[in-house]
Amino acid sequence: MNYLSRAAAIACLASLAFGAACTTPVNPVANLEPVSPATKLKLPQASESPTATYTAEQLNRGQYMVKLLGCGVCHTDGALIGKPDYAFNLAGSRTGIAYSNPLIEENPGVIYPSNITPDIDTGIGSWSESEIVLLLRSGTTSHNRKLLAIMPWPTYAWITDSDAVAIAAYLRNLPPVNHRVPDNVLPGRKARAPYVHFGVYYSGARQ
Repeated sequence: MNYLSRAAAIACLASLAFGAACTTPVNPVANLEPVSPATKLKLPQASESPTATYTAEQLNRGQYMVKLLGCGVCHTDGALIGKPDYAFNLAGSRTGIAYSNPLIEENPGVIYPSNITPDIDTGIGSWSESEIVLLLRSGTTSHNRKLLAIMPWPTYAWITDSDAVAIAAYLRNLPPVNHRVPDNVLPGRKARAPYVHFGVYYSGARQ
């Protein structure tokens, strides 16, 4: 008997003890599609840029770190459901991630991973090296906004200074991709774009 079945049995016995009718609780994820997210992704090559002077070793190290940290799994469109669209490699995801418990909330809060290519309008093209490093190391944006730990910045805080700069160098020298992702959704609001539950279950767009 799995956890949900045991929970249902306990709830049923408690109801009977008090003379109440016994009903089977609804599993909110029962009708969702299980997915196998892509975990090994190709990454774009960085090129020299006038925005800053970095060595080839820094750019290569930055690409390695971005691959190691799995940034593309969240920030590449389609990768969260195992169908990465390399036209939007690291350019943000139109599939979001539920950050509140979908087992108890019909409409969980959802974050849509952002565009981390140096596009000025939809990405991080206006970000400085220090702003990117600050975000990596503390989860704090240039506007002093703290990110939820869906991006695991508490772990990234241990990245060395040289590796953090290498990541910034790589991201700032990627080909810019213009790609706007959906707005994040607060808990209780209905998401209009698809999202995954804990990276395991996929809920398509709702009408």
